[in-house]
Amino acid sequence: MTGQAQFPLFSRVLHWLMAAMIITMLFIGVAMVASLGHYHTLVSVHRVLGILILILVVVRIVNRWLNPPPPLPPMPRIQKILAEGSHYLLYALMIILPLVGWGMLSAARYPVEMVGSFVLPPILPHDPALYAVLRRSHTVLAYVFFFTVLVHLGAALLHALIIRDGVFASMASWRRARAPVAAGSGHR
Repeated sequence: MTGQAQFPLFSRVLHWLMAAMIITMLFIGVAMVASLGHYHTLVSVHRVLGILILILVVVRIVNRWLNPPPPLPPMPRIQKILAEGSHYLLYALMIILPLVGWGMLSAARYPVEMVGSFVLPPILPHDPALYAVLRRSHTVLAYVFFFTVLVHLGAALLHALIIRDGVFASMASWRRARAPVAAGSGHR
């Protein structure tokens, strides 16, 4: 492993918290389609998690702006372009999917109930045709998101198990990063 710099602790906590929430959302989405018996319970959890993800991705974007990620290790240009592009796609989908879901429910005149009696206001007017388009869009985007998450996971495992360049450890290690020892300093 190289001396790849580590993400700040807050960035790592946000990443793994959101990863758990997103994986949960994807499984809930599949279960909603497969299980009509628990549909209403799953939808209520799905709504709350979707809005929490939307809030956390905004926090994460601000955090990323304030605490830029460590630079990638040397790698082919195309690999860097794909890595950066996939991250932009993940962030975009983390924003777009909850907004499309919220808009879809608004267009169907379904309340977006959060906790207790707290209900989010509609963001779109009631329109059954718009609801149908947004419902289909939400499904297609969810598949794109699922595929993108799988690619991200595959790339993470590639870096962790095969390349071993420190990219995975920069986000996954909970140990404090050691400062690199300067050459000729007498430390071994």
